[in-house]
Amino acid sequence: KKIKDYFIIILGSVLISLYSFESYLLFTKNSESPKKFEIYKKNTGKEYDKRSKFEIYKDLQLINTDIKMTVYPTYYFGKDIDIFPLAMSSYSKTINCNENGYYSIYESDRYGFNNPDKEWDQQEVEFLLVGDSFTQGACVNRPNDIASVLRILSNKSVLNLGFNDHGPLLEYATLREYLKPNVKKILWFYFEGNDLLGLKDKFSNKILSKYVSDLNFKQDLKNKQDIINIMTDELIKEELNKNIEITQKRSSHNFFKILKLYNLRTLLASKQEPELIPEFEMIINLANDLAVRNNSKLYFIYLPDYSRYKNKFKFENYFKIKAMMNDLDIPFIDIDKEVFKKEENPLKLFPFEQNGHYNEEGYRKVAQKIFELVK
Repeated sequence: KKIKDYFIIILGSVLISLYSFESYLLFTKNSESPKKFEIYKKNTGKEYDKRSKFEIYKDLQLINTDIKMTVYPTYYFGKDIDIFPLAMSSYSKTINCNENGYYSIYESDRYGFNNPDKEWDQQEVEFLLVGDSFTQGACVNRPNDIASVLRILSNKSVLNLGFNDHGPLLEYATLREYLKPNVKKILWFYFEGNDLLGLKDKFSNKILSKYVSDLNFKQDLKNKQDIINIMTDELIKEELNKNIEITQKRSSHNFFKILKLYNLRTLLASKQEPELIPEFEMIINLANDLAVRNNSKLYFIYLPDYSRYKNKFKFENYFKIKAMMNDLDIPFIDIDKEVFKKEENPLKLFPFEQNGHYNEEGYRKVAQKIFELVK
């Protein structure tokens, strides 16, 4: 009986502690929003756009029925598809994201990337960028993304093949599909926050794995853009239907998030660095070989995560990756060392000093340093 009583007391204490901390995290998260609303209005005189991406999409569709919202190629994992797209619809106004008070919207090029379309017609490309949402220019408009700043600084052609939620395997596949023979420098952007997340699982995809197992494999995506446009529209409809279901069940959805300790689990997950698997080095090796065959020079750009500065989280893979690039003789550009550590307050390069992508100033300083180091 005594053991049973102690067990009930201990279990009750643990549950009370866990849900108290979950409530604290939820309160902290909700209290951050009013601060940024006030700051944005003070700095711009405008109201912070509080709409969800689905809401602004529906509003703007009343004006332009062809407008799109970003859906990511990783949404195709687990689907039975004949081709695996690496971007979105071509020639479309595309709603991306909002972290700075406004929704970033870009006009996609002929292959669905965030570029002025004329960049594909240039005789020589000074910089070709591959990476994830940071490279794509998440949550800022042109000319404030990295690629646009590089265009301005170099006064030369820059192609941006970055896309949201891409990781090393999708980035290598993108190079194989879209690399042009007139590219001088390839900038491979690596984001320490999530680039290795789920990398091993992505090799289970029968299409993407062929890029590594067969060096002659291509999907010929450049000539399948019409199919990709249709697939994008279908995926947007699917995401809209999912959002309607979640909205209808919002109360129960939020309750179950709290019951499952969603915020606490998210916090704990953010403290676990993904494993650096051998497949990563293999991909970088293949990308470097591809660059050499194309008479291009590959640069590895290491982008730091918010938690490095806010929570003093130490990314141990950093040292292994830096040593790996040194062994492969690939120039390693450390954006933490070259940009963020030189700031008195590195958090000011993030939106309202909160977790997210870099803000306009952050992207600009990153691009300026890259140009300075590789020109």
